[in-house]
Amino acid sequence: MLRLDMQVAALLCALLFSSCPVSSESALAQTYPNRPITLIVPFPPGGSSDIVARALASEVSVELGQSLVIENRPGAGGNIGVGAVARAAPDGYTLGVAAAGALAVDIHLNRAMTFDPQKDLAPITLLAVIPFVLAGSPDAPKSVAEVIALAKTDPGKLSIGHAGNGTAQHLSAALFAQQAGVTIPVIAYRGSAPAANDLLGGHIPLAVIDIPSSLELIRSGKLRALGVTSSTRLATLPDVPTLAEAGLKGYESVGWFGLVAPSATPPEIVARLNAAFVKAMQKPALVAQFRSLGVELMPTTPEGFRQFISLESVKWAKVIAEAGIKVE
Repeated sequence: MLRLDMQVAALLCALLFSSCPVSSESALAQTYPNRPITLIVPFPPGGSSDIVARALASEVSVELGQSLVIENRPGAGGNIGVGAVARAAPDGYTLGVAAAGALAVDIHLNRAMTFDPQKDLAPITLLAVIPFVLAGSPDAPKSVAEVIALAKTDPGKLSIGHAGNGTAQHLSAALFAQQAGVTIPVIAYRGSAPAANDLLGGHIPLAVIDIPSSLELIRSGKLRALGVTSSTRLATLPDVPTLAEAGLKGYESVGWFGLVAPSATPPEIVARLNAAFVKAMQKPALVAQFRSLGVELMPTTPEGFRQFISLESVKWAKVIAEAGIKVE
């Protein structure tokens, strides 16, 4: 019997018959999902990615008609959990939240990885971006211009705290120094909260910290916000300029995380998941809830997310190389 190429057979079938058998991938997409979906969050419970994932999982479960079960697998800066997603069966039943580190940064650092973020993962949608703030202690310079001027005339007076080596806050501090044309020592902490505490105590003059760790301290006047790292001002800090407005033209740096699946996941399933998550992220109540916490929900197409990852990878590779950042 003559064997036909599957694509040719499908075309002939579509032309000659009113109904035709569907491919296994199409059949899978039509019945998907028919059981609960595991959503791996590669960080401990209670963090921003975990909170966003749980809120969206509740909404998406209704849309898909199946529950999304959150599984926290922290470790190695998120690489343990994302690696588990990369090795999972590509059937749409194991998804993961992946942050900038795992998708665009760690590959440029001296950090062992068990997966290739470009080859082993299928982007579904960007989920959220988290701007940071360059904050100063009460005795620190009162503006970005004063920081730069002091760094040039008396560099020993300044240092910038951040949330840990290789984190988005670390890279944001490095980008600040590079674009300002100055050298400012950076000090690593175990998260934004400890950095904010030392800033409050006057142990360091400056820090790049997240909004949840600093918002009330800034509003109460205990810390001074010099600029936010996003390209636009924040609704939570409307009077604080962006660093670009404060003199660093083109400056932009945000933390971010998105939804991924194993690389061979059928495109029909990726599209179904994208539609469900994007619909949830556009609900006004969720948008307002997370915006009040300094988190901006940011739905994209799968291809849009892929292009975003690529641009971020190129950007941070340059910053990392110029700053000589390494994570042993």
